[in-house]
Amino acid sequence: MIGNLRLTALTGVFLIVLLAVEGATIPWLQPLLTVHIFVGMLLLGPVALKLGATGYRFLRYYAGSPGYVEKGPPAPLMRLVVAPVLVFSTLMLFGTGVGLLAFGNVGMLSLLHKASFIVWFGATAVHVLVYAARAARYALAERTSSRIGGTAMRAGLLLASIVIGLGVAFATLPQARSWRHPGPGHHGIASSAQHSRMPE
Repeated sequence: MIGNLRLTALTGVFLIVLLAVEGATIPWLQPLLTVHIFVGMLLLGPVALKLGATGYRFLRYYAGSPGYVEKGPPAPLMRLVVAPVLVFSTLMLFGTGVGLLAFGNVGMLSLLHKASFIVWFGATAVHVLVYAARAARYALAERTSSRIGGTAMRAGLLLASIVIGLGVAFATLPQARSWRHPGPGHHGIASSAQHSRMPE
C-alpha cells in the first residue's frame, strides 16, 4: 500500500514538472507548437503509469485488500466527483491530442481538445491543491531513511514510463514538425489559427 502511494507520488511530482513545461508553451503556442506536441507525447508514458497506479489502488480497495481498506478511501468529494472528472478529462485531452497529431484538425477534434483541457485544468488544480503536500512527503520518503521494499522497482517503473514517453515523442517528431509547416490539405493548429502556413 505504501509502495503504491510512493509510486503515485513520485510519478505525480514528475508530471507536475512536465505539465508546467507544457503549460508554458500555451501562451506562445504557434512558435512553440513542436515543443508543445513533443512534451505532450512524452507525457503519455508517465500519465499512463499514474493512471495505472491509482487504478490498481482503486481495484485493491474495492476487492477488500486489508492494507488498502485500512487506509480508507479518499474524501467523498474527491472520490465521487473530482477523480472521475479528472480521469475522463485526462483520457479525452490526451486522446484528442493523439487524434489531432494522427489525423489533423478534422471534425470536432480541436474543439474537444480545447474543451477537455478546460475541464482537465480545473480538476487537476483541485487535485494538486488537495494532494500536493502528501505527495511531497511520500516522494521525499523514498530518499530518506524511511525506505521500504520495492524502491528499485518503483524507480524502474518511473524510468520506463519516461523512456516510453520519449520513444513516442521522438517517433512522432516528424508529424509534430509538419504541424508547424502543414502541407497541402493538412489542417493543423497553425493553419486553422492563421489559415496559412506559419513563418519560420
